[in-house]
Amino acid sequence: MTSKKILLLAGWLTWSTARVTVAAEDPSREVAAGKSLAEDLRAMRPTESFTNQASLRLRDADGNTRRLPLTIINRVGDGPSWEVIYAAGGTAPEMLSMVRTPDHPPQYRITQGAQDGVATPDSARSFAGSDFSLRELGLEFLHWPGQRVLPRTPPPMKKGQPCKILESTNPGATNYTRVVSWISIEHNGLMLADAYDASGRIVKRFSIGSLKKVDGVWQLRDMEMIDEVRGTETKLEFELKARE
Repeated sequence: MTSKKILLLAGWLTWSTARVTVAAEDPSREVAAGKSLAEDLRAMRPTESFTNQASLRLRDADGNTRRLPLTIINRVGDGPSWEVIYAAGGTAPEMLSMVRTPDHPPQYRITQGAQDGVATPDSARSFAGSDFSLRELGLEFLHWPGQRVLPRTPPPMKKGQPCKILESTNPGATNYTRVVSWISIEHNGLMLADAYDASGRIVKRFSIGSLKKVDGVWQLRDMEMIDEVRGTETKLEFELKARE
């Protein structure tokens, strides 16, 4: 997997057949490890500006699908912040500008067609009618007040990667208040995340998809978000290119 694609995930599968046991609990160590891991993930940023071409494949609850072209632009400056722009659609695309900062939740601005961009505090709104909300693209749960690493021995496997399990909680959040995510120990990439409401029901599920080796380098082909309540699904599919 290239570093650029990994940063798109941290800039979002099955358990290993090995026996997994819960290690002895130490709440203070779990919280300290969780805060440290969330801080490391928030600090991950591209080292240079780049553009990815992709598409969104949307499936509604009746099984109907449609596809939107998508351009993802990462703009990197000298400071710790950087800008990510998502442009979805054809002649009048919906554009999301997201400024990401390690110490603060992202700032969002939405533009529709030729209209002026409008700042939005409603990060729970959908982007381009997809199952990805603004706050999910911005990985806002990494800024939530509750962060802890759940102890597991040996580490669980996702997509052939040993992972840490990060639990993020925020009782005041809307739609869901708890996110459990699997983070690759090797490259700190987000492999899977389950979002739970206050009753403990999974309401949304994110996972990376398949990988393909291009010129000897593993590249991420797709990632998906499933809305378990509405019964809808959105897959973000990247164009894979050979190295120059």
